[in-house]
Parts: sequence; structure tokens; C-alpha cells
Amino acid sequence: MQVSIACTEHNLKNRNGEDRLISKQNTTTPNVVNAARAKFRTVAIIARSLGTFTPHHHISLKESTAKQTGMKYRNLGKSGLRVSCLGLGTWVTFGGQISDDVAEQLMTIAYESGVNLFDTAEVYAAGKAEVILGSIIKKKGWRRSSLVITTKLYWGGKAETERGLSRKHIIEEIVRAMTHVINQGMAMYWGTSRWSAMEIMEAYSVARQFNMIPPVCEQAEYHLFQREKVEVQLPELYHKIGVGAMTWSPLACGIISGKYGNGVPESSRASLKCYQWLKEKIVSEEGRKQQIKLKDLSPIADRLGCTLPQLAVAWCLRNEGVSSVLLGSSNPEQLIENLGAIQVLPKMTSHIVSEIDNILGNKPISKKDYRS
Repeated sequence: MQVSIACTEHNLKNRNGEDRLISKQNTTTPNVVNAARAKFRTVAIIARSLGTFTPHHHISLKESTAKQTGMKYRNLGKSGLRVSCLGLGTWVTFGGQISDDVAEQLMTIAYESGVNLFDTAEVYAAGKAEVILGSIIKKKGWRRSSLVITTKLYWGGKAETERGLSRKHIIEEIVRAMTHVINQGMAMYWGTSRWSAMEIMEAYSVARQFNMIPPVCEQAEYHLFQREKVEVQLPELYHKIGVGAMTWSPLACGIISGKYGNGVPESSRASLKCYQWLKEKIVSEEGRKQQIKLKDLSPIADRLGCTLPQLAVAWCLRNEGVSSVLLGSSNPEQLIENLGAIQVLPKMTSHIVSEIDNILGNKPISKKDYRS
């Protein structure tokens, strides 16, 4: 299974060139689409599989557990696609921070632990991450139909025809493009990433209006200090149109790992020149407040017999609306530790979650309980 994600620019401009995955059929712009977007967006997830899928209707959304590995599997939104609740990401690491040998070790550990979801992007390490991931899968001889591979589209190469999503970066064009890819047999599902709830609803409405295929999931940032979207906005979308959540950065780019409690270590990601923004975030007043809260959470982790990172990942998994949490690791020890969050999940009682909420003080208020 392959999943692809695409990004737009700040402004939605017409393009002379055609995207590599887009049909050349001309379409009209719906009135509901704004002329420009204020923020950069990651736009589309496409899923392709050589295996079989459960029908979209009358499916079981219950969590299942693999007997051999203990890995838990959930439906991606209300689609029939089953994904491991923990996935492995390759941002920064594959083709950059780690060697190919270490990358292979990480993928092997993940795969043997029951992970079937691997995330990458065509822009990661200028395309090297995708190549490394594919080479490892081929070398290991893993069944292609047993894997879900996510990759992100947009940045691509330097030429106009090697970047972007479609002729016009508007929602109708994106939905039409993803529908074309699926109809051509290259994909089974598609979704969004870093879209607002309104934009996702627009995509769903356009798909229904023009008899096209709507998105099934949203990929969003989610961790102890980033909660609003996943806990308030996405549940409504799930219950209304079946869009699930695939979340990333459960350790907030390493902030929750505890490594930054006494400053920025030289070997850390925040010490890299291209991550100056992360360093500034850590040493800021807000960053210092976050470190204090993390220290207050440590006794809870000790009581549960786990590490702070394991507690943080388990906290993300305790959200029933989250289909899968993407992990990022630079060494085998770190990955094994984070995968251990599966064992902590049963310990995340309502009392523990409430205790964590009291320390964080940032629980968003939901206007409606959509489970009722």
C-alpha cells in the first residue's frame, strides 16, 4: 500500500505545466474556493495497495491486536484500510541524519514489531528518503501488499512540471486529481494533511457534487502541547464524513523526549543549522514552561513504569479518534523505546489522563460530544 501527500504554496496560482499525476482535463473553479490561502498546506494523501480491502460500508472500526507482536491495528477513519496504530517516519533521518544501515535497522525493528505504516516524502533528503525506503523493502523481500507507505507530494524537483499538485492549486482540482489517480488503479484512498476543517469539508462537498472520491483521513500534528485540532475539530469530521486522523510529531520534534531539559545538546536535532527555529522554540519562555510541565509529568511515568516519551506516545494513542501515530527515530534504542508505548496504553485510565490534563492545563473545550 502506498500513500502520498502533496503541498500547496502560499498563493493558489494557475500553472502552465501539468503535474505528473494530474489529468489534463480542464475544469471550472467552484465559487467556494478562496483566491489564496494564508498558510502553506500539505495537501493530499493517496493510498495504493496490491492487497485487498474491506468494503467502505458495514465495516468494523474496533481495534485489533496482533498476537505475535502485540501491535494494535485500527481503521483509517471510516475506510476499510487497517493501519498499525504506530507508524515509522523518515523526516530528517533517512538520507540525512542517519546512515542507510541504521535506516535498515529501524525499518526491520518496526516491521518485526508489527508496524505496517511507513511515512516519507519526495522532498525528504531531496528524494533520497524515498529511495532508501524502497530499497530496504526490496532487499528485505517484504510483501508489498502487507505495507502502507505514505509519501508527500508538491516540492519535488526544480522544474515547474516537477512541483505542485495540479494546474490550479484549488480544492476542486485536487479532488479531481486524486480521483483520477484512484480511477487509474494507482491508489485506493486519499486524504489530506495540514488542512483546516473547513477545507476538508469543501473537498468532501466538491467530491459529492461532482461524483468524485472524497478524502478519508487528515494527517495532523498532535502531542501534549498541540491538541485543539485533533481533539475538537477532527472528531466532528469523523462523525459527519468519516475522516480519520493520522498524527505526527508525538514528541514535539524531540521536545517531550526530555533531552532539552538542560539546554540544547550538540548532537540533537535542534543543534542543526536548518533547525534554528526549533532551538529558538526550546529556549523561549514558552519552551521553558513546557520543560517544567514535563518534569511534573515524570512522576506519572515512573508510577506507570515507563519513560516520559512512552507516556507521551501512549497519551496520543489513548485518543480513540487517532488511527495511527507516526514515530520518528534516529537510532534503534529510541525506536524500541517508543514502540514500548503499546504496553503503556492499557494503563492510560481516565484518572491518569485527568491527572495529565491538570498538569498541562491546556485541554481544549469541545462544544459537543459527538459520541453521544
